[in-house]
Amino acid sequence: TSPGFVEIERKYDVEDTTSLPALHELPGVSRVEQPVEHLLEAVYFDTEDLSLASRRITLRRRAGGSDAGWHLKLPEDGGRREFHEPPGQVSDDVPEPLLQLVRVHVRGKALVPVARLRTRRIVHSLRGDGNAHLADVTDDHVQAESLGPDPSSSRWREWEFELAEGTQELLAAGDALFADAGIRGAAHNSKLGRALGSRAVPPVPAAPRTKRKGPAADVVLAYLHGQVSALKEQDPLVRLDAPDSVHQMRLATRRLRSALATHRKLLQADTAGRLREELRWLGRVLGDARDTAVMQQRPGGMVGQEDAVLAMGPVSRRLEIDLGRSYRQARSAVLKALDEDRYFRLLDALDELLAAPPTTKLASRPARKVLPKLVKRDLARLRSAVKAAARTPAGQDPGPLLHEARKCAKRLRYAAEAAAPIAPKHADRIATAAHEVQDILGGHQDSVVSRQLLRRLGAESFGLGENSFTYGRLHALEQAGAAEAAAQFRRGWKRFPSGALKK
Repeated sequence: TSPGFVEIERKYDVEDTTSLPALHELPGVSRVEQPVEHLLEAVYFDTEDLSLASRRITLRRRAGGSDAGWHLKLPEDGGRREFHEPPGQVSDDVPEPLLQLVRVHVRGKALVPVARLRTRRIVHSLRGDGNAHLADVTDDHVQAESLGPDPSSSRWREWEFELAEGTQELLAAGDALFADAGIRGAAHNSKLGRALGSRAVPPVPAAPRTKRKGPAADVVLAYLHGQVSALKEQDPLVRLDAPDSVHQMRLATRRLRSALATHRKLLQADTAGRLREELRWLGRVLGDARDTAVMQQRPGGMVGQEDAVLAMGPVSRRLEIDLGRSYRQARSAVLKALDEDRYFRLLDALDELLAAPPTTKLASRPARKVLPKLVKRDLARLRSAVKAAARTPAGQDPGPLLHEARKCAKRLRYAAEAAAPIAPKHADRIATAAHEVQDILGGHQDSVVSRQLLRRLGAESFGLGENSFTYGRLHALEQAGAAEAAAQFRRGWKRFPSGALKK
């Protein structure tokens, strides 16, 4: 799949007799090239219930023009990122690379033709200094067929002003030029939307607006909406192996699990419990890949900082081979999980939760009365975990108890984040303090995992007749680092906010 580019354009509805205004008068435009005509035919694909169209995603197979082939457009940053695949054989089989990018929305459903468009396109290219390609203004005469259960046809004319190397200022100037000529923006944001005619595109449930004096359900559901959206946004990026995408998807999964735990009494029956169990499964799969990526940087980076005389044996190479293999296996497991029916059912369940939340009477009470108590409860959990770690007998490893305290800190952090709409300053103070604890103890836990890895590789290298001195040295450095992290945590804990979220 091509890496994609962000398409930034404006569309305008025009009559058959409307004439283009003087494009050469736009700022920065030195000339307008002679118009070029194309005859295009495009078939648009979607699920029967229009899962893609409802999210402003378009997937089409186009014939004719300079960019014939498969096109996928995903909303991004005020525009849409476009991905291309070659046309291949003429069939309705969507190329796998593009299918993977919409799998989070399509899931197990089939993609079928939903519309066919035939377009007579006249392209006016705007050039600037140095022959820079600033933008294209296209004049499209469209004939469309809706291929759904109730077929229909329509025709219209529209203009598109699409930036190439030009700036947003040029786009705004074009908008003003057309407005002066009495031309307004298109009523539809895509040709597909117009081609579908009266066929209803199901709306995606919007997050509720939060108010300090509003119900607790609105605040919590708004937070859940944000995390579900983050999870779905990261899905295609994980499939593309984009930097940090596994980490970000894992974070969204953790935040969802934590929010469902903290606010479980706001949901009926065992709704939160069932979802948390499935999110735990997904988080564990993502966590294996994330942890391996961390280990690739941690011990490997330590070897690079060692004096050459202390780096004995093929340590760097051994780490690279072992962790590279582990990461490939972990990534393969992630991709397999993202194509499993279990993952699709989890997404369905999250969508159902947001569309028709099974809330309790407690959820209807004011957020400023309900949420502070829940944050206070999570704060008490953290304090209890810290006390348990502090009582670790001399000579006994406090690692497991510190790891438990870290998990409690994360839960408190996410609870405070969710409650931010009712008390922003106090919530931020608690969330920031909890995040600091989480980071310090996260370093401690990474050291635990790193020492396990170094001990194993050291034993294996010794068995192969290699010098294992460096593994032992790195293990000792990690052990010292863990002790310093524990001491840093104890010092910092004395400054942890003593009060809970204030109403």
